[in-house]
Amino acid sequence: MRVSARGAAIALGYVAATALAFPHPVGERVLDLGLVLAWLSPAFLLLAIDGLAPARALRRGFALGWVAHAIVLHWAWVVTVRYGGVDPVLGLLAPPGMALYPALFVGAFAALASALRARGASGPFALAALFTALDHARSWLLGGFPWATIGYAQHENPALLGLAAATGVYGLSFAVALGGAALARIARARRIDAPALAALGGVALLHAAGLAVRPAEIPADAPRVRIGAVQGNVPQDAKWVRERFATTLADYEEGTRVAAEQGARLVAWPESAITRLLELDGAVRERIESLARSTGAALVVGSVGSDTDALGRVTDYYDSAFAVAPDGGWVDRYDKTHLVPFGEYLPLRSLLERIATAIATGIASGDVTAGERPRAVDVPLAGGAADGIEAARAAGRAPASVRIGIPVCYELLFPDLVRRFARDGASVLVAITNDAWYGRTGAPYQFLAMTALRSAETGLWTVRAANTGVSAVIDERGRVREETRIFEPAVLVADVPLRTAAGGATPYVRFGDVFAYGCYVVAACAGLVARRGAARSAGGADAAEG
Repeated sequence: MRVSARGAAIALGYVAATALAFPHPVGERVLDLGLVLAWLSPAFLLLAIDGLAPARALRRGFALGWVAHAIVLHWAWVVTVRYGGVDPVLGLLAPPGMALYPALFVGAFAALASALRARGASGPFALAALFTALDHARSWLLGGFPWATIGYAQHENPALLGLAAATGVYGLSFAVALGGAALARIARARRIDAPALAALGGVALLHAAGLAVRPAEIPADAPRVRIGAVQGNVPQDAKWVRERFATTLADYEEGTRVAAEQGARLVAWPESAITRLLELDGAVRERIESLARSTGAALVVGSVGSDTDALGRVTDYYDSAFAVAPDGGWVDRYDKTHLVPFGEYLPLRSLLERIATAIATGIASGDVTAGERPRAVDVPLAGGAADGIEAARAAGRAPASVRIGIPVCYELLFPDLVRRFARDGASVLVAITNDAWYGRTGAPYQFLAMTALRSAETGLWTVRAANTGVSAVIDERGRVREETRIFEPAVLVADVPLRTAAGGATPYVRFGDVFAYGCYVVAACAGLVARRGAARSAGGADAAEG
């Protein structure tokens, strides 16, 4: 099939707009053009399938989505080859291999949009609902992989960011798709017709709505906790080397002391900072207990959790976060509930184990076990007259304990999962992750943008502790207040206001993905209208022939 120069330009426009809508490092700077380019991505896609039958639209949409997402997911080569030990030639297949999943949804949108247009039911609002419904489906179907959902490209748009408090990231996707559908319609007709004008008006209203529903800033007199994050900067290929462990532990101990000297009452270490079975390694436990007592800080320690049988044999391994009280007591263990396919477990193991193995074999030689559910953890905090904490506590500004949600790495990709921490009473999110896998690619910055949306959705501040960065402090509106440079040791400390019950939960925390479900309904209704229109047309043709 020959493609005209115009068609090739449109296809290239879609690929470029989609790939560059997400952050990428360029030298010492981060190129983040999503605020503008995100709107062009759905517009170019709709123009690329203009006039095509659904089957051809499916193939073209799939092909374009595959190329665009393979570029976004370029970091998969680093994960598999640099740290996974895969042959470089096979590693070249990793980005396009991962891109197959999102490409399926791009192709499905293209086919369904083409079918709706053929039946006169492809108004901008119907297309935006269809686009958003498929974005949501990508978050759960076959376990889900919602990386590069287009709504994240608007993470620096303060108005649409506010919309997330009611709709989750899917409201941002809807706004972008609505604007893109309007632009495509204008480009085809070379004028602004009534549906395009209505869509542009809808985009403006969504911006206004975002400003109206965004979480209220937590009052200055609200309870606060000074929280620290230690960025150990341990290379991924050294993390599980036994000879490196003593140095790693010492570095985290020193970073904790630095944070405590700056007044931190809670200090977080990244995911799998300690590569030991803490339930079974008494010597390491004693050092962590001693560190908590000597600094007076509560600790959140990313490590390996385990269960044992009656004979003391390990039966299950977990990707865990341990909460340690200032007196050295072990308070709780949160186990990661949503695991990374091919990284922490092998899907369809009975079929695939002969031809593939998990990449992240540091924790366990087999599958890691998932935790039961996302839940908040109560962590006691120390006081002390010397630093004025007792006076602040008497005034209600320095709580004796804090209830935290601890999303672990991959869990941060899933809005509904993270909202459950808030539903369970978390007043702040302490996110821990290990982004060393990604190297110096766009992934750490893309992941930070997704984390920012979790704050905007829940109305909770987030303190993010990442092994090699980006560690960050994010406020209740999804604004990144402080962040570290990647691949540098760092200690980040900030006064974090707590969202209390009196402050109220966001609509998204209370109602979840109601907006996304509404998009399914609108898309289905558009399909029914198109089907009835086609039936009437067929009936009219039969009558004319009769």
